[in-house]
Amino acid sequence: MIGYVTLGTSDLARGAVFYDAIAAELGTGRMMEWAGAIAWGTPDGGAGIGLTLPYDGQPASVGNGVMVALEAKDKAQVDRLHAIALANGGSCEGAPGPRGDGDGFYAAYFRDPDGNKLNAFVMG
Repeated sequence: MIGYVTLGTSDLARGAVFYDAIAAELGTGRMMEWAGAIAWGTPDGGAGIGLTLPYDGQPASVGNGVMVALEAKDKAQVDRLHAIALANGGSCEGAPGPRGDGDGFYAAYFRDPDGNKLNAFVMG
């Protein structure tokens, strides 16, 4: 259903370091790139993520309650993605661990260097 998600940045070069590292762990890379924006994903139509300087020239801002969820292959990858995020200028919004009732949902929450909220998760 989702084709891609775009997040704003105030510093594309700094954001690129963060998302290059996250994408590498997820087994993908840059799909498109042009002045002011970079997109990561696969050209086969899978969902991707873009990072852009705002078109209107105004400062990038974070949506309250907005979050991008990145599907991991297992709990160990959730743990690695959280560590990669923090090592590349991100901040912790919730350490890796089970959420809700039982073991059905395992997730870690973090923000990118601009404050956009993401999580890495695995179901089951």
